[in-house]
Amino acid sequence: MFLTIGTTGTPDRPATDLGFLLHKHPDRAQAFSTAHGTAHVLYPEASAERCTAALLLEVDPVALVRRGRGRDRGPSPDGALAQYVNDRPYAASSLLAVALGKVFASALKGRCDARPELPGRALPLRIEVPALSARGGPALVRRLFEPLGWTVTAEPVPLDDRFPEWGDSRYVRLVLEGERQLSDALRQLYVLLPVLDDAKHYWVAPDEVDKLLRSGAGWLPDHPERELIAGRYLTRRRGLARQALERLALARLAEADDAEPEEFDNAVEDDGPEEAGPEGAGEARESGAASGAVEGAGERPPVPLAVRRREAIAAALRDCGATRVLDLGCGQGQLVAALLSDPRFTEIVGMDVSPRALQVAARRLRLERMGERQAGRVKLIQGSLAYTDTRLRGYDAAVLSEVVEHVDPPRLPALEHAVFGAARPRTVVVTTPNAEYNVRWESLPAGRLRHHDHRFEWDRAAFRDWARRVAGRYGYEVAFAPVGPDDPEVGPPTQLAGFTLPVAVPERPGRTERTGRREAAPAPAAPAPAATPTPTTPKEATTA
Repeated sequence: MFLTIGTTGTPDRPATDLGFLLHKHPDRAQAFSTAHGTAHVLYPEASAERCTAALLLEVDPVALVRRGRGRDRGPSPDGALAQYVNDRPYAASSLLAVALGKVFASALKGRCDARPELPGRALPLRIEVPALSARGGPALVRRLFEPLGWTVTAEPVPLDDRFPEWGDSRYVRLVLEGERQLSDALRQLYVLLPVLDDAKHYWVAPDEVDKLLRSGAGWLPDHPERELIAGRYLTRRRGLARQALERLALARLAEADDAEPEEFDNAVEDDGPEEAGPEGAGEARESGAASGAVEGAGERPPVPLAVRRREAIAAALRDCGATRVLDLGCGQGQLVAALLSDPRFTEIVGMDVSPRALQVAARRLRLERMGERQAGRVKLIQGSLAYTDTRLRGYDAAVLSEVVEHVDPPRLPALEHAVFGAARPRTVVVTTPNAEYNVRWESLPAGRLRHHDHRFEWDRAAFRDWARRVAGRYGYEVAFAPVGPDDPEVGPPTQLAGFTLPVAVPERPGRTERTGRREAAPAPAAPAPAATPTPTTPKEATTA
């Protein structure tokens, strides 16, 4: 099996610069030992005008079989073929991808010590793979390479030229043409060759997720077929594929906000226990003041405020008759677990921007050990409330429990549109801290927010002003309720707003009942925080 990489040049930029990028001199043929044979690099042509490098992998079938034995190896490339008679020496597959990674390792990384300016230069490339195993045919080949900007030629190889009625084989002759950096092209081939073959010659371990994301950096997060690519590259190991997709989604969000993925994936404290959610020691710290109980002999232990919040939310959901519920910003899944214990909630979806939080939630819920019927009621998904998401449509109710205060005020209108405008459940329940009550926390220094990630904390007036504006803009009615003891001076520790859609209101926001015409309205500005500074570090978090 082999592939060729060609380019053209000018006297100022000779095509033989390809030799510098590949770290292989055009005047020499070189051989490299691999686990399953020998890889040869040679140049069929090398001039200032045209230069072509060829990678030829000479597979040792005996070594392939010997190394492939054992229960911890990957699936057989084709169960219909015998051990020593197969297509591995002839058709491009994961074997060629591994050889590509070994022989052209520096080129894959975009490193050229002799000519540091070359890796960042786009070249007119022509890559040809004469025999590529493509389960999915030419159509799939085009779906994978065309979104990357390549001009794709994928010609099916007939089973037998003498008998055209037999049809085409699963192999194609692939030609890619386009102007791009060589490192990008090599990384795309490294991933997509085994994806098209839909098999690997080695056992896929968890570190393959890192390899996929490393090679897919810059192109895979936005690829329309990223789910298929992740599934096939990881040989349909669902757990690994899910992990890869979550990290890809995180990379997309970070890139859109010009931030680092770590800034989003911060819902779980690195040095804290699982039980300590985004409010740190919140449940333990809040419990004494919020419960109103007096410590002493014979007194029942105080009820933590977090527990009271979950009870109040569940009661609001029961009152509105909701059965299919979204927990947006579900964090570590405490509310999901509480709702799961009530059989009236037939479907519960927890969404969070943080994959780490979702992993903790899955462990808390024991999803892997859950019975089939119970598991069918709950689902955890990764996503951001800064963007509309079609997966959130059609539910009875949505909960934003201790979420809005984690969002930078300028981004609140995006959250409002995503929840109230696009998802548009019949009921939305929002809880948030009451900044006025902070004086009752003995352990909270004056002027400090309850959690380091809070962007603001509203007092009662600011929260009600925001809630009424959102309700008016999107056609909801809103009512308010306290959570925890309602202090006569400073109010409750947590404030709750319940938004409901009146039956007579049209299902789409911004339309009048009489004309159905859309009414243009500017996005409302977020209310300013109540006497508390907003941190200057940019970050979006939707966890609670």
